[in-house]
Amino acid sequence: MHNAIIKRGNRCYSRSTLKRDRRGRWTLANKVKEIWASGKAVLNGWLAIPSGFSAEMMARSGFDSITVDLQHGVQDYLSMVQCFQAIQAHPVTPMARVPWNEPGIIGKVLDAGAYGVICPMINTRAEAENFISFCKYPPRGTRSNGPVRAALYGEVSGYQRTANEETLCIPMLETRTAIANMEEILDVDGIAGIYVGPSDLGFSYGLTPKLDRDEPEMLKIYDQLIKACDKRKIYPGIHTGSIAYATRAISMGFRLVTVMSDATILAEFARSATASARSSSTRNAPWIVPPLSQRASPSGA
Repeated sequence: MHNAIIKRGNRCYSRSTLKRDRRGRWTLANKVKEIWASGKAVLNGWLAIPSGFSAEMMARSGFDSITVDLQHGVQDYLSMVQCFQAIQAHPVTPMARVPWNEPGIIGKVLDAGAYGVICPMINTRAEAENFISFCKYPPRGTRSNGPVRAALYGEVSGYQRTANEETLCIPMLETRTAIANMEEILDVDGIAGIYVGPSDLGFSYGLTPKLDRDEPEMLKIYDQLIKACDKRKIYPGIHTGSIAYATRAISMGFRLVTVMSDATILAEFARSATASARSSSTRNAPWIVPPLSQRASPSGA
């Protein structure tokens, strides 16, 4: 029964992607919120490739949530919608990273069905307050009403009633300025979690931009962020560039951990596969096909 298919309008959903509201109506379950409430960490996938097929493969791989990257990926709005369509049949929460803290694109990704919005370069309390306002319907915020696709996840008349509670606002703290204003930013009502951008954060401190950081000053900042979030019941997140560092991040206390991206997973496995194939070929002349007269018969004769 857990994986049964339920039809809503002209769409079909996995039973595990839906939940019933207080009136017994089916709505999309926010798996991220459920996992956080259980005290566990969320494993987040990341989509840089503008392909519904890539999204489908990632959604079948065991991630709790998957984020479409509209900032640095090669996604656009329509490819994001295709990715959401591919994800929706699986027990995965769809999220998006927007290009910037701007109400137009934030409203559009929510209207498309994003249940979490990651916003880059939030450096001040005022910027955080604007971000929350752009994400929330009145009277909490200023989001325009028009959930053309998102409303199809539940009752058309019910989406607006639950959207402010169910959608997650996750600002990125990724600069020296943001760290200096950390306490003020985290005090903004409506923030569900924060997301560390290790490359930009290190860059702003004069370090080489990279994901998996070991510098003592960076680890100290991570510790401060995690403790500040825990105090406010906010969930800290981070982007990692390897499985090993993702595991380490969870042990540090991060509760939303992105494991690489579809593009980096593809590239890393492809490099590993070609390197392994080459090393297993002829040692003296790797990857050179011998003349026909020198080739062994398939039958061994």
